[in-house]
Amino acid sequence: MVVILSTMKSPQTWQKAETVFKKNGGMLRTSRAIALGVHPRVLYDLRDAGRLQEVSRGLYRLASLPDLGNRDLTTVAARVPQGIICLISALAFHEITTQIPHQVDVALPRGTKQPRLAFPPIRVFRFSAPMYKAGIEIHRVDGIEVRVYSVAKTIADCFRFRNRIGIDVAVEALKLYRARKKSSMRELIEHARCCRVERVMMPYLEALQ
Repeated sequence: MVVILSTMKSPQTWQKAETVFKKNGGMLRTSRAIALGVHPRVLYDLRDAGRLQEVSRGLYRLASLPDLGNRDLTTVAARVPQGIICLISALAFHEITTQIPHQVDVALPRGTKQPRLAFPPIRVFRFSAPMYKAGIEIHRVDGIEVRVYSVAKTIADCFRFRNRIGIDVAVEALKLYRARKKSSMRELIEHARCCRVERVMMPYLEALQ
């Protein structure tokens, strides 16, 4: 009896699919993987074989890669391309808060649709064009490009959205920023002006002098 292996489960097919993932940072959405030539059945077979991890619905990652250090952030970066990590999540990323994020704070331009994401939980903040574009940093996290606002921009945003996240969060971040040796007061003021919170922030900043 001759046993013919399914083309979908052949070692060559799996290796080709894994090569596609490796060339794209090790993590891909289903739609992107299919566009790059990976058959959906191959994705499921690799997942069932333990060679791919399903990070969240429709998002796969090579199991051979090191454990994710910021899985929630990389998931959001992959699933919400226009999103920028902001506010408490950005503060935590920059290690300038004692707050523990319970969701990922994401900035989106005004007028964009609400992202549909089963996991992780996200909290969306709408930004005007100037505020949205200012202070973006790109960090490589676990092979994925994650867009995060700079520390100075994040603090200005915290004062801007103080009624939603709490003024105590903004003030604490300002104190920690002020204590950093490489902190730039000029950059902070520029972002405060962009976010129209200079008058709100200045009394707190002057009290720290």
